[in-house]
Amino acid sequence: MDNRFDYVKEAREVFDKEILALEKTKAALDGGFAEILELLVDCRGKVIITGIGKPGHVGTKIAATLASLGTPAFFLHPAEALHGDLGMVQADDVVLLTSYSGESEEIVRLLPTLYEIGCTTVAITGNGKSTLAKGCGHVFVFPEFEEACYMHLAPTSSTTALLVLGDALAVVASRARNFTEKDFGMNHPAGALGKKLLVKVRDLMYSGDQDAVVPEGSTLRAAIVEMSSKGLSMVTVVDAEERLKGIITDGDLRRMLERGVDVYGECVDAVMTKNPKWVDEREMAVNALQMMNNYRITGMPVLDGDGRVVGSILMQDIFKAGIVR
Repeated sequence: MDNRFDYVKEAREVFDKEILALEKTKAALDGGFAEILELLVDCRGKVIITGIGKPGHVGTKIAATLASLGTPAFFLHPAEALHGDLGMVQADDVVLLTSYSGESEEIVRLLPTLYEIGCTTVAITGNGKSTLAKGCGHVFVFPEFEEACYMHLAPTSSTTALLVLGDALAVVASRARNFTEKDFGMNHPAGALGKKLLVKVRDLMYSGDQDAVVPEGSTLRAAIVEMSSKGLSMVTVVDAEERLKGIITDGDLRRMLERGVDVYGECVDAVMTKNPKWVDEREMAVNALQMMNNYRITGMPVLDGDGRVVGSILMQDIFKAGIVR
C-alpha cells in the first residue's frame, strides 16, 4: 500500500457520499411515501419485508424494528418464499419488496403469486421503470445517488438509505398508532428497558410471611427476632388495622446498641422512625429506586390503595431484577 494513501480522507468520503444519499432520500419523501405509511398503519394483517443480498439483511432489521414498535412484521426470504413460505402471506397483509435495481430475479418471481393472494404490494427501489416498480400497487423510488464504494458497485449508500427509510416507516407508524412506552416494554420484557417500563413494586416486594412486620407496642427484642428471621434489613411497625406507624432498620439497631439501649425492655414505639417514607405497590419499581436514592435509604414499606401495609421493598432487589445496569 502506498504510504501516501490517506485512510481518514477516504473514510470521510464514504461518509460524505452516504450522508448525501440520505439528504436526497429525505428530500424525495412525498405524498406517495405518506400513502405507504397509511397502508402500514391501517394494515389489519402483517407487514412483510422481503429482499435478497444486502437489502435482505437490511430488511430483517426493518422487520424487527417495525415489530418492536407495534407494527406486526416479519422478514420473508424470497428463496424460501418460492419453496413454501408464501403460505405465510395472506390477503390482508402488506408486502414491502426491496430491490435497488428493481430487477432481482428472486424478488420479481414473487409478484404473480402475490397478485393471486391479493395482498397489498409496495416496491422500494431505485428504478421507477423496473419490473418490480411496474408490478406493485405502490412504489417508493430512491433518488439518484452514488454508491459510496469507490467502484460504485457494492451496495453502500443504497442500503444505508433503505435502512433509514425503514426506520422512518417504523417510527412514524408507531407514533401514528399512539404506541406508548408501556407498549414498548411489553415487546421487550427480558431487557432492562422493558423491566424498567413494566416491573412494579408489588412484583419485587416482600409480602405475607416473607415480610418483617410487628404490631405497635411490641418489644424491641421481638422486632429484632422478626427482622433476623425474615432476613431483611428492616421491620415495619403497624397498628391493629395494618396502618403504617413506623420502621426500624438494621442501621437503627446498630446505633441503639452503641447507645446501650435495653433491647429486652424497650418498646418499638419509642425507638422507631415515625412517618417513614413509603411507596405504593402500584408504583413502578424504577421510581421506587429513584425515591430511595433521593431519600438516601435502602428500603421502604409498601402500602396498598387503601393505605394498608402490604410489604417491604429493598433497593438491592431492584438492582438484582436487572432494571438498572
